[in-house]
Amino acid sequence: MTTRLPYLLLLAAGPLFITACESASPSKTSKDVQAPQDEETSWAEAADKSQDALVRHFWSPNQGYFLKTNTGDTAFNYWWQAHALDAICDAYARTNDPKYLTLMSELHEGVKRTNGNTFSNNYYDDMEWMALACLRAYDLTKDEKYKATAETLWEDIKTGWSDYLGGGISWKKDQVDYKNTPANAPASILASRLYQLNKEEEDLEWAKKIYEWQKENLVDPATGLVWDGINRQGDNKIDKNWLFTYCQGVYIGAGLELYQITGQQAYLNDAVRTADYVLNNQHFTVNNILRERGGGDGGLFKGILVRYLTELVMEEDVSEERRRAYVAFLRQNGEQLWSKGTTKPEILFSSDWSTLPKGAVESSTQLSGVMLTEALAKFEKEGLL
Repeated sequence: MTTRLPYLLLLAAGPLFITACESASPSKTSKDVQAPQDEETSWAEAADKSQDALVRHFWSPNQGYFLKTNTGDTAFNYWWQAHALDAICDAYARTNDPKYLTLMSELHEGVKRTNGNTFSNNYYDDMEWMALACLRAYDLTKDEKYKATAETLWEDIKTGWSDYLGGGISWKKDQVDYKNTPANAPASILASRLYQLNKEEEDLEWAKKIYEWQKENLVDPATGLVWDGINRQGDNKIDKNWLFTYCQGVYIGAGLELYQITGQQAYLNDAVRTADYVLNNQHFTVNNILRERGGGDGGLFKGILVRYLTELVMEEDVSEERRRAYVAFLRQNGEQLWSKGTTKPEILFSSDWSTLPKGAVESSTQLSGVMLTEALAKFEKEGLL
C-alpha cells in the first residue's frame, strides 16, 4: 500500500520507548459502561447505523469501491477495500440482510476492475487482507468466486517466502529483504483458515512455519509485545520502536487459529499474553481507551486489533476472568467512541475515540468504528455485555 510508509515514518518520529506493563493480569475497566446512549437502545442498532453511514458517506456505486473520504476523494486504497469487505461480512453474518450480499459482490468486482482486472498486488500483506476477507465471504455465501480469489492470492503470497533472514514473507515484491509482522501474521491466519476449509496438510505446515518465524523474530519473549519488522533500512535491525495495535491483533489471531486447529495450549497462551500486554501498556491505551494513531492507513489499526481481540473473546477456552476483562475493555472503548467520537446523526467516526472528528473523515477511520460497533453487537447477542 503506497500510503503506509510515509505514515509510518511520521509515526516513528514519536515516542521511542514504551513503559513496561506492571501486571500480567487483564486491564481493569469501568463497571458502569452501558449500551449506546441517546436515541440508541442496543449495540445492534448502533452497528446498523454505522454500516448505513459507511455506505452513505463512502460507497461509490459507479466506481465499485469505498472512497477515501466522505468529501469525495476517489483515491483507491486496495487494502482498505479488503477491510470494508470484512466489515460487510460482519453485517451480513449478524442480519442476513440480502442488501449486504449485493454490496459484497459489487465491491469484489469493483476492486478487481479498479486494480487492473486482477487482485494481484505489489504488497503481500494487502493481498493477505483481501484473501482473508474473501474467505469470510465464501464461508457466508458459498459463492465460489470468493474462494477462487482467496486461493489465487494464496499462491501469489507464498512466493514472498524466502530463506533470507531465516524465512518469513517479504512486505512487498520490490523490497524482498524487508520482512514484517503485517506480511507474516495474517499469512499464518490465512493458511490456517485454508487448512480448515480444504484440509490440505501443506497449508497447515505453512501456517505453523510462518507463525514460528514470526514468534522467533518479531515477538518480545519477555512480554509478548509484537514488533513491526526487521531489516527495513538494510541493517538487519528489528524496528522495536514501531509499535502498532494491528501488529498485536494479527499475532493474537494467528495464535488463536493454530490453537483451534491443534489444541496446543502454547498457541492460546501466546495470544492471551499479547492481548494482556496491550490492555496494560500505556503505549497502546490511555485510561483503558486505545490511543489515537492518526488517519490514513493508521485509521485502520485499532479496528484490526478489535477484530482479533473479539475472536479471542469468543474462544470458549479463554478464562472467564480474561473474557470479562476483554469485553469490558472493548465496551468502554465503544461507549467512548459513540458518546464522544461520533457525529450525530451523520454517524461519522473520529480517529481519536475521545473527540469529534475534525474535517474530512477517511474510510479507514470509519471502518475501525464499524468494526467496534459490530464487535459489541456480537457480544450483546451472545449475552456477554
